[in-house]
Amino acid sequence: MKKICIVTTLSSSIDNWIKPFLPLYRDAGIDVSIACHMTPEYQKEFTADFPYVRAFSVPIPRGIDFFGSLRAVSALLRLFRREKFDLIQYSTPNASFYSSLAGFAARVPVRLYCQWGMVFVSCTGVKRKIFELIERTTCRLSTVVQPDSNGNLQFCRQHGFYGEHKSEVIWNGSAKGVDLSRFDIAQKEAWRREIRSRYGIADTEPVLGFVGRLGRDKGCNELFAAFRALAAQYPNLKLLFVGPIEKEDTIEELAYFRSEKRIIKTGRVPDVWRYFAAMDIFCLPSYREGFGMSVVEAESMGVPVIVTDIPGPTDGMKDGETGLVIPVRDADAIVRAVQTLLRDGALREAFGQAGVAFAKNAFDSCIFAQKLIENRKKLLKID
Repeated sequence: MKKICIVTTLSSSIDNWIKPFLPLYRDAGIDVSIACHMTPEYQKEFTADFPYVRAFSVPIPRGIDFFGSLRAVSALLRLFRREKFDLIQYSTPNASFYSSLAGFAARVPVRLYCQWGMVFVSCTGVKRKIFELIERTTCRLSTVVQPDSNGNLQFCRQHGFYGEHKSEVIWNGSAKGVDLSRFDIAQKEAWRREIRSRYGIADTEPVLGFVGRLGRDKGCNELFAAFRALAAQYPNLKLLFVGPIEKEDTIEELAYFRSEKRIIKTGRVPDVWRYFAAMDIFCLPSYREGFGMSVVEAESMGVPVIVTDIPGPTDGMKDGETGLVIPVRDADAIVRAVQTLLRDGALREAFGQAGVAFAKNAFDSCIFAQKLIENRKKLLKID
């Protein structure tokens, strides 16, 4: 039986991106393990839920930590040498860099880098050079690189991060596709009423939505500046901000974000599909993304989207058919795009209907899962 190990920095990445595929690996006859920074409680609960998957706790630090990095690489190297995996898969920046180093040193036959975003593209100066060097090293030490969007695939090929021989995208991109049993368009109206009632939003009040963490790289400064201008023109407009409050020190409009009552802050939610249903327009003004799964999730719930012109989000929508593409770091462009959609209900409806069909045809998680397992069997040379 072939053995693989999936490595991420934190256990939350296992929950969000890896768990749906674990039963499929078992059914394919693949012995799968996971490795990440996890608490003893998480390790115990995970093993109870997935008794056929071995869980290894590895002290992988977040951020820049020189001695923590050395400990992580050393721990991964010992793990890879001891277990003799046929394939290691890694994602998230720190886990990927450390795993590529350890995997290369341990001579793991297949070292698969799931390139779900690149930190350096939104950096400047020396910081950009350092993170770009880390990205190039990770790509060079990997035997296979799989970005989750064709836009990032082409960007990296054009800039010499890797060639065609070792890089590919699974199906149409994304890390897992959209679960249409959860993002059920038939439930939209009921969920819309539920969420709007919970937060005191009238059915006639337009809602601009955002899903993601608070942070500069997500375009939150531009989003809040745009909302300030839009709210002056549309006094009943609401901003539904769904996601964790992080990196507050990167937000120039932090005082406004905290105090503005028309910005509804939900925090992290377990049933995000219900919140998408309450939106009239979705906006992701990000500086960088691997793919931007929230774009397809919004479309699956019939919500027109506004995205910045960067690789990833533009792969998850059709400009002029399911939404609008705007320049990055441009609050005025957000204002104009939102105005266009607010003024034209027929256009919003057309974009929404086209988005549902696009998400269903191109990003169904069931089809994506089949193609991912077929790919892993090919990499492992399983007939």
